Amino acid sequence: MPASTVALRRLGIAGVCLVSLALCCGLAWWQWERFSSASGTFQNLGYVLQWPLFGLFPAFMFWRIRKLRRRAAEADAQETVAETAVPEVPTPRQRRAPAPLPPEDDELAAYNQYLRELNARDK
Repeated sequence: MPASTVALRRLGIAGVCLVSLALCCGLAWWQWERFSSASGTFQNLGYVLQWPLFGLFPAFMFWRIRKLRRRAAEADAQETVAETAVPEVPTPRQRRAPAPLPPEDDELAAYNQYLRELNARDK
């Protein structure tokens, strides 16, 4: 993309973030006025705290998306560097001999024989 398009897009996003923040701060002020009135409740006070967070959310998302794109670009750059380098072949691991099975006791042998007989009956 041309630099002017990118700058224009960023300016637009910053404008949307500022309008969102201003609108939500206005709504927070309205809820503060409602809380201060005779018919105000603690729910209005909760909205006073919520509205500014809603106003900051677009700016947070813009920041988060930029951060994730930078990470992805860095990972792509590292992959291209890794692809051009000669990979190192690891030395093969020495396999250990499996541990010998413990001797089968009489009770286990009788149970296994019983299972073989049941299996033979089913066939």
